[in-house]
Amino acid sequence: MKPTDMTAVELVTAFSSGELSPVESARAVLDGIAELDRDINAFCLVDEERTLAQARESEERWRTGYAKGLLDGVPISIKDIFLTKGWPTLRGSQAVDPGQRWDVDSPVTARLREDGMVFVGKTTTPEIAWKAVTDSALSGVTRNPVDPSRTAGGSSGGSAAAVAAGLGPCSVGTDGGGSIRIPASFCGVVGFKPTHGRIPLFPASPFGPLAHAGPITRTVEDAALLTDILSLPDPRDPTALAPPAITFREALNRDLIGLGIAYSKTLGYVTVDPEVGDIVDHAVRRLDEAGLPVTEADPGFGDPLDAFEVLWASGAAAMLRSFPEGTRDKVDPGLREVWERGEQLGAVDYLDARAVAAAVGITMGVFHQTHNVLLTPTTPITAFEAGYDVPPGSSATSWPQWTPFSYPFNLSQQPAISIPVGRTAAGLPVGLQIVGPRHSDDLVLAVAKFAEYALA
Repeated sequence: MKPTDMTAVELVTAFSSGELSPVESARAVLDGIAELDRDINAFCLVDEERTLAQARESEERWRTGYAKGLLDGVPISIKDIFLTKGWPTLRGSQAVDPGQRWDVDSPVTARLREDGMVFVGKTTTPEIAWKAVTDSALSGVTRNPVDPSRTAGGSSGGSAAAVAAGLGPCSVGTDGGGSIRIPASFCGVVGFKPTHGRIPLFPASPFGPLAHAGPITRTVEDAALLTDILSLPDPRDPTALAPPAITFREALNRDLIGLGIAYSKTLGYVTVDPEVGDIVDHAVRRLDEAGLPVTEADPGFGDPLDAFEVLWASGAAAMLRSFPEGTRDKVDPGLREVWERGEQLGAVDYLDARAVAAAVGITMGVFHQTHNVLLTPTTPITAFEAGYDVPPGSSATSWPQWTPFSYPFNLSQQPAISIPVGRTAAGLPVGLQIVGPRHSDDLVLAVAKFAEYALA
């Protein structure tokens, strides 16, 4: 098996046995980037010298029998939102000064570095991660490795495209309205958004209570392992949760007998592409037949789109006010519209939107008293033509309008994962979303692992 076809767990096993070295693995990923990334544009930064230096350090640790962490030597890419010591963090924006000092790690990159993982580069993002596709004037258009004429999704599209293309077994992205789950679904990989605060963030996201960090991988087990690493505490995030009392990898094997599983194909208000709906229906039936009984049930909340867009515009405006004078004319035109709307909103608008978010959370809390887990499609559509914010020919005028299954669970701050469950006749991936109550990250991962096995 080629190193680029191996999961993170398989790579660690190979490093431990001496079958493969971290340098060989890193070299294979770098060669893959050189060969493939010109067509998909998943990376905005590759630093071969630093990558190989980290790999050699890991190789020496494995040679002497003292691995540094759970995934020592495993190649990983990092969305260009996270501060990374020695590398610029431009956030997809031409307004960020590329010459400033870069001497701080965010909590995410600090935990990965402490674990001994090998950084292969930074992945593309739309400007300040503001939309659910990945393109910017700074980095260009990121394309889907399944079909390069299509979008990879966003805003963690570079990360999902890299993992789907075999350019590293895992990456870390952010999710403020679906930005991990949407590209995971479009590219046919696993994307996990844990409970808000489970993975510490610094600096604080401009999208505040909507913002999460999480892993993008090819398997649920790799996602669980990365969550174990990323969930370690950091004093710079005052909203971070206490360290978990369990390991998420161990929780993958928990007993699922007796769970109440609900399936909502539409949340009560979403129009789903018939082929996507049929594929998800079939996956859910197979789960039921495999011993995970499923009941059809809608959660009971109405579409919270208006509240989400108020919170999103407020966050974007707050962030962009800190940019240099004259930035307004440089930013993505769609982002500029969101910025201008955000500046017209007041504190009462924001608090009203937060009340809607709280109501969604309360409704879901009651729902989970009966149904431990909720299943939905991840997105109601498949990846559309690259270079557009909304599907060409659709009635949507803003990105949240075409991804109604994701942002409600940012408002409620619940853990949610997307796993691939099939492909359309055109070969485009379809994702299943698994949502659990707040703080049930272990349960969501365990159900995802069961589904991954049952649907293989």
